[in-house]
Amino acid sequence: MTGPLAGVRIVDLSTVLMAPYATQILGDMGADVIKVEPPGGDPIRGIGPARNEGMGFMFINANRSKRSIVLDLKQPEGRSAILDLAKGADVLIYNLRPQVMARLGLTYEEVSSVNPRIIYAGLFGYGQDGPYAGKPAYDDLIQGAVAIPWLSHKADGSEPRYVPTAIIDRGVALAAVGLVNAALFHQARTGLGQRIDIPMFEMMASFVLSDHMAGHTFDPPLGPLGYPRMLTPDRRPYRTKDGYLCVLVYSDRQWRSFFKALGREDEFENDPRFANMTTRTENIGALYKELAILLATRTTSDWLALMDAADIPAMPLQSLDSLIVDPHLEATGFFSFVDHPSEGRLREMAVPSTWSVSQPKAQRHVPRLGEHSVEVLSEIGYDDDRVALLLERGVTSSPFPYNPKL
Repeated sequence: MTGPLAGVRIVDLSTVLMAPYATQILGDMGADVIKVEPPGGDPIRGIGPARNEGMGFMFINANRSKRSIVLDLKQPEGRSAILDLAKGADVLIYNLRPQVMARLGLTYEEVSSVNPRIIYAGLFGYGQDGPYAGKPAYDDLIQGAVAIPWLSHKADGSEPRYVPTAIIDRGVALAAVGLVNAALFHQARTGLGQRIDIPMFEMMASFVLSDHMAGHTFDPPLGPLGYPRMLTPDRRPYRTKDGYLCVLVYSDRQWRSFFKALGREDEFENDPRFANMTTRTENIGALYKELAILLATRTTSDWLALMDAADIPAMPLQSLDSLIVDPHLEATGFFSFVDHPSEGRLREMAVPSTWSVSQPKAQRHVPRLGEHSVEVLSEIGYDDDRVALLLERGVTSSPFPYNPKL
């Protein structure tokens, strides 16, 4: 294993998307991530398309750089195996509700009793001190709980709808990567482990309200909640003569450059709405509406040329079809094709950061269910007879015939 986290071992007791996405990133950084799956496997193994059962696209895109071991945690031998894994681990990550972890006998107190230096990181719905503590949580539910669908309704009057990507799961996952790395740094300096609760609701409430606290930042409030620029109906991709353009004329310099490129600099100088950021924000709805009308008069390529010449941020609106063949992504090597031992040729996305010394990268192919069960159990000292017994009792499983060493 290479990368900045080489030598770190993570027990990944998580399924679906949020925590698996976080542990994939940590695995790409070089950590030895041992993904512990129930006998039926991670449920998103079944989200197709897929070439083979249990290897759907969603699972493939959130579980590289890991090893898979099957353990039935409802059986005593499964719980014992998890604790044996934890003895030699630096981190345990889970996304079950804490109440479920307690029923399994895997609370922080129980895990840290076998390894006091372990980092015990939980990604779940809600902080455990409030009335929502025991509620289940999914991306859509938390989007609603932190007002994201309401914001889309508030902006343009349309029916509330969810963002069509797993923004909560992936946002919390990215935060969790930073938190776990900070805990590893603390562990390296002090030798101490600790419990980290990472609740989706609170994390994303902070995410949303950092933009929209507005006047309620102050006590007493200086105005209503909501950032006007983000809530105007004309903050959107603008229709041009032949498509759509994403443009942000934002700073004093950019607005001045925009009007100069149009040959209308005098208009900019004489309109008090453009005086500064404050006056523009106060009039942002009207300004964006005028901008929308103006952009409809030329083609996308004409506007892109003007914006580029004026150094104003602009991009054409992409579709998924155009994104996957984007020339910049091609030039930077964002996509590559790899040969998977069971799934054949796969398109893989690169780690989206560049390091001068310890570059993260995909460390392992996406594992089949239980692909590394025997290997991992052997590493923690289970002999052939004990492994065979766990296989026989269904506590663990492997896609391969078991051939103990003679």
